[in-house]
Amino acid sequence: MKPKKIDGVEVWKELEDELAPRLKLNVIDRTVYAHLLRHSRLEGKRRLWFSVPWLARQVRLSRGPVRASMGRLADHGALRLIERGNLGHLVEVRLPREVSSARRKTEARSRTSPPAKIRLEQIDFLRTRALRQAIHARESGLCFYCRKRTPGRSHCLDNVIPRANSGQNSYRNLVSCCLDCNSRKKDRPATDFLRELYREGTLSRKDLSARLRALQDLKAGKLRPQLSGAEDTRRERSGWKREEVVGGERRGPACHRSASAEPRTEKR
Repeated sequence: MKPKKIDGVEVWKELEDELAPRLKLNVIDRTVYAHLLRHSRLEGKRRLWFSVPWLARQVRLSRGPVRASMGRLADHGALRLIERGNLGHLVEVRLPREVSSARRKTEARSRTSPPAKIRLEQIDFLRTRALRQAIHARESGLCFYCRKRTPGRSHCLDNVIPRANSGQNSYRNLVSCCLDCNSRKKDRPATDFLRELYREGTLSRKDLSARLRALQDLKAGKLRPQLSGAEDTRRERSGWKREEVVGGERRGPACHRSASAEPRTEKR
């Protein structure tokens, strides 16, 4: 179905006359939101792939204020983070009228419903640094695949079932691994990659059996991370995080691969 054409004039009126005053958006928030809106919804796309450095260059601001603004916009419901990679973010950009509707529904639910207890299986473990560290701590500083010890600045989080194959960011599908295993495994099944490590001599027969059992335990939910107050720590706004620098190369918190740092749009 052909997407409905959006009236840019009406969108700007809704932003300046209704949304910005009601949410008390500052100048930076308006600038960031308007730029993302311009390159997504006004181009007929609901989603936009971009990097924080690219956005900062486009709006002529430093990365820190831009990243903080993205967090505030996500909290307001203007942006929805869909996927985060080592070179950028995939977000859904909502129109001003959609932000208003989403916030009213959320506020109404919060007034009429008691707070629901969050189940461990429902938590996105890529969302905050504390949650990501809980997965790393579960592996005790060892790569889940090759069992080599990985320095704190050189480990990654890998989706056992790739995101491209509907893999989730739950503790049942995320493991801590070294950069080498992360880049070599790519989107292959974890069992195939473990057998490759066995054939090349990285894993012994005993190690291979132990790793295959660990995969089964992971899927069954037996390898539960110890949160120990991770949910109560200072959260990072909506998952926006400064990219880590590893060996001179910028990498995101999960070391997920991305084809380009420049903006990329995606139809819903």
